[in-house]
Amino acid sequence: MAGLLDGKALAQSIQQELKDTVATLAPVVGRSPGLAVLMVGDNPASAAYVRGKERACDRVGIASFGQHVPKSTTQAELTQMIHALNADDRVDGILVQLPLPDHLDSVALLNEIHPDKDADGLHPVNMGRLLRGEPGLQSCTPAGVMRLLHHYQLPVAGKQAVVLGRSILVGKPLALMLLAEHSTVTIAHSRTPDLGAIARQADILVAAVGRPELVTPDMVKPGAVVIDVGINRLEDTQGKSRLVGDVQFDAVQDIASWITPVPGGIGPMTVAMLLQNTVWSYQQRFQ
Repeated sequence: MAGLLDGKALAQSIQQELKDTVATLAPVVGRSPGLAVLMVGDNPASAAYVRGKERACDRVGIASFGQHVPKSTTQAELTQMIHALNADDRVDGILVQLPLPDHLDSVALLNEIHPDKDADGLHPVNMGRLLRGEPGLQSCTPAGVMRLLHHYQLPVAGKQAVVLGRSILVGKPLALMLLAEHSTVTIAHSRTPDLGAIARQADILVAAVGRPELVTPDMVKPGAVVIDVGINRLEDTQGKSRLVGDVQFDAVQDIASWITPVPGGIGPMTVAMLLQNTVWSYQQRFQ
């Protein structure tokens, strides 16, 4: 039976560390760190995520400058709002909540955020810093995965890591982070022939595809560390919904050495890394 990588408990510990840091620095700086979350429209899932982020900010002592705007808001209006937040000295981090309505160009908007306020770590400048191994704001979910591996003292150097998924949000930046720590990294995806054979090579297997319970026990090497980044909502015949990851948790738990649960694994770590990015940006500006 695999050990559980408890992201929820670690995220709470990180938030306490950040709270202590903010309590020490705020009297010196003259203000608390600030995070601005831009949400467009009334997507219920997005609204729930934003509320969770704002509550987490409150626990840590980060001021929230959230702006919730109608679905009809234009690209030009949002661009102007981002520019105003770039110039606002109270704001250390800016995040655009995805997905956006179809009429908006999310990539163009993310590129308008100043790289040093890019709380999600998705600006091309920060991606370039990651590629070059330079300090910078890092994509929250991959950074959360690495922090979890470090916390449980699971070795990365010299290990064979397989990342299922090649998104700019998770797969690609996580592969770079693993590579920087001397893993041998394979990125697999929907067009990879015999996905199971590739996955079975992994000492560290990361599932970040967005397909419910894609990873079956026969795809997992005995003793592997399994990181499940997926979060999918399934409904049963009675209409009741439950959250599952990209991994068949119950079956794979018997084969892996360590595994992340869904929920309670990588999700809380993503929020913790968002807060850490905001505090890091705050520290860079005033230390």
